[in-house]
Amino acid sequence: MVQEIPTIQIVDAKNYVGQTVKIGAWLRQKRGSGKLAFLQLRDGTAFFQAVVVKADVAESLFELAKGLKQETSLYVTGEIHEDTRSSFGYEMAVSNIEIIGESHDYPITPKEHGTEFLFDERHLYLRHLKPFATLKIRNTLIAATYEFFNNEGFTKLDSPLLTGSAPEGTTDLFETDYFGEPAFLSQTGQLYAEAGAMAFGKVFTFGPTFRAEKSKTRRHLTEFWMIEPEMAFMHQEESLVIQERYISFLITKVLEKNDQELDILERDKDLLRSYTELPYPRVSYDDAIKLLQNNGFDVEWGVDFGSPEETFLANHFAKPVFILNFPKAIKAFYMKRHATREDVVVSADLLAPEGYGEIIGGSERDTDYDYLKQRIEEEGLSLAEYEWYLDLRKYGSVPHAGFGLGLERMVTFVTGEEHIREAIPFPRMTNRLRP
Repeated sequence: MVQEIPTIQIVDAKNYVGQTVKIGAWLRQKRGSGKLAFLQLRDGTAFFQAVVVKADVAESLFELAKGLKQETSLYVTGEIHEDTRSSFGYEMAVSNIEIIGESHDYPITPKEHGTEFLFDERHLYLRHLKPFATLKIRNTLIAATYEFFNNEGFTKLDSPLLTGSAPEGTTDLFETDYFGEPAFLSQTGQLYAEAGAMAFGKVFTFGPTFRAEKSKTRRHLTEFWMIEPEMAFMHQEESLVIQERYISFLITKVLEKNDQELDILERDKDLLRSYTELPYPRVSYDDAIKLLQNNGFDVEWGVDFGSPEETFLANHFAKPVFILNFPKAIKAFYMKRHATREDVVVSADLLAPEGYGEIIGGSERDTDYDYLKQRIEEEGLSLAEYEWYLDLRKYGSVPHAGFGLGLERMVTFVTGEEHIREAIPFPRMTNRLRP
């Protein structure tokens, strides 16, 4: 009886050394000589090399291998061997090739291409090494987020994507018509998470958020994914402990699960590992201003930090650093007043080193009904739109704190990418919407 050849994925090749298998894949690149054809294959799980030896196969098969075009889909059959020369560690000695779908004039050739070109071809660029590695790491960060908060006893809530007002008082909102009434794509799930925390104790939201801001910086997106935990019976310092443990957990999971992807991106794993060491430094906004001024920065107390200031501060400590208690005037209305000062609020931004800037923003939330009502009016917001939010301070309010982490910003930090647009080539990632 003839034994059936198993069909496997590339990532499982290590389990089939010495066995003949069949793999469905795409041809990424090829090279060769008169006697050998080296096929660089991918199947969505990993990349590896299949070798066609002219002396071991029919002439027609060798000619077929030599004539394959980039991104042709095919089934390859052959024996799996160890390959200590490659980072993957395994390759295939090919005995048969079946073409599934031909490919001609594939536009992303094996040469250097500019960002703008790749941006226009992003539906195809997804197939290539850098986006493959980046999105695999993004997937790990998503799974690790659920694992972390589930282990910590949080309940996942979904906040509305259409809202009737601006939760943080901004005008940079996408407006749409909601059956004759104006509605806006949500910029945060935080206020709804506060309501959830009063019901479940610890909750988190995880969904898309939108900012109608034509930013000219590399850091800001019109659409991105935000993780926003909210915790009842919790003060700011306890929240900071959760935040740093969360970041350390995310990085640890990537180091455990994405070794090959980090190699593809040439990310310094030892440097990443150093970012898992806790606790992270805590520096007041006041001291941060002094540190910047003492190092030649032209900044005055009361301003928000830009990219150069954030980069210097995080690099100064060589790891993520919390900047505490920002000026009240530059923060959202709901942040808790400082116990001894009127000009600052109990807040914190977590800055990542290497120029990646703020990856978390958070605060303790004020619980005083009259104060929050006053702040809403001062910000020119509609009391009617926030009546439900003020109700949270009328019926059994408790100390509570929360924070938000931008997933795409975290992806760029962990992967070491220069900016978001190159790292994640999806339409939602920029202001340009063509496919």
